[in-house]
Amino acid sequence: MGPIKSAIKGNKSSAGLVLTPSTVRDVLTAYRTPSSSDSKISPNAYVFGMREDLGGFGNELNYYVVAYSAPFLLPSLQIVWAVIAFCQSEIKHSWHLYILRAITGFLEASSFGGTHLILGSWFKNEELFKRAGVWFMGNSLGSMFSGYLQAAAYRNLDGVYGRAGWRWLFIVQGIITLPLAFLGFAFWPGLPSSPRRWFFTAEDHALAVKRIPTVETEGITWKTFKYTLSRPMWWICVPCYIMLCQAHYWTGYMALWLRHAGYSIELVNILPTFIDLLRALSSWLGTTLAGCLSLRGLWSFQASFVFFALIVLSVWNVPDVLKFCAFYFGGFSGMASPILYSWVNFTLKENYGERGLIISSMMTLGFCNQIWIPLFTFPTVEAPRFPNGYPAATVFEFTMWAILMFGTWYMERWKQRNPDLEMRLAREAATRVEGGDGSPSVLGSESEGIEDGKGNTGS
Repeated sequence: MGPIKSAIKGNKSSAGLVLTPSTVRDVLTAYRTPSSSDSKISPNAYVFGMREDLGGFGNELNYYVVAYSAPFLLPSLQIVWAVIAFCQSEIKHSWHLYILRAITGFLEASSFGGTHLILGSWFKNEELFKRAGVWFMGNSLGSMFSGYLQAAAYRNLDGVYGRAGWRWLFIVQGIITLPLAFLGFAFWPGLPSSPRRWFFTAEDHALAVKRIPTVETEGITWKTFKYTLSRPMWWICVPCYIMLCQAHYWTGYMALWLRHAGYSIELVNILPTFIDLLRALSSWLGTTLAGCLSLRGLWSFQASFVFFALIVLSVWNVPDVLKFCAFYFGGFSGMASPILYSWVNFTLKENYGERGLIISSMMTLGFCNQIWIPLFTFPTVEAPRFPNGYPAATVFEFTMWAILMFGTWYMERWKQRNPDLEMRLAREAATRVEGGDGSPSVLGSESEGIEDGKGNTGS
């Protein structure tokens, strides 16, 4: 409890670095890390021996992965998710894994989109990018940890009690996940508008509510759908994320090339972890610099590395050293999601329902398309060459880059022409309340987030 208490007693200056940023960030990052580790286990286990044990010599790896992503719904029961991890260590047939991965995706669904909705509700614009980067670092480090865990399972647990190493990997994952699931009940922060949690004082919670003004807190309603679809952000962000999912799908397939090239099992699991390390570093670096540098410049910076990697892999017949560089350059894709999600959060900070609908739409449609597109672009039977996959990913990467480059330029001008009517009405109502009875407004002052820093009202 020491770190939590210290965070609660933290700096309460006008910059807003209070208990909530450090507490919320640390809780969300810790809660996500085993999730990303679990999502990386299936490809690792596949090249480690699961393929032979389950007789999966066709496109089974594609089906394992998409079965996890397909039912991307809101319920998240982390304890059951840990139990499912234990069950995956006992599977006998491929169809067992399809079912268990689908259930896992159903239970884990809220952690990604829901976390970003929560992050955007606690942090101001100038704070948001760096905190999102820290969370994405946990995402990437969880994937990296999975590779080391797989190598350790192969070295120390393979054959213990008659179990293959890849089965032990799921057991260890469940052991890691279960205590964090219980911690989530105690420390998950919810939204500022939610009932005050035990680790927040009344003063701190009131400050958290005041520092991030909102125009509504009802969540997603039918009115939200009509309102959101009549504005440009949904039409920019959702296609951009669909392209992002397809453009970066290949970054998890380095292990297939290493296995085909004859590297040892330990190296097959360890060498790809450097992609996750670079992804973690680029997540932090990109979101840290986004607060002071051009968002479009950083977006182009990360895209240039991915473009180079995809061109090399599309050619394929290049020295192995260049292939290593190409796969590792894929780690710079870690900048993309933090920048995109943070841009959504700070552009729509005051509009809780619109922001929630856009984030959930991004996740739902992004992963719904990931169910079927990789079956054509990256079928496992074409590994590791993927003659259609890498050229297709190049097209997706360019489209993703172009959409956000245009979108940020367009939204800057759109917001100047279309100041948010709801925010202006909310400010007028807040002024009337303060002038009438002297009570403080729940929206706070204009200086605490209503203006976007350029004199434009946030949408």
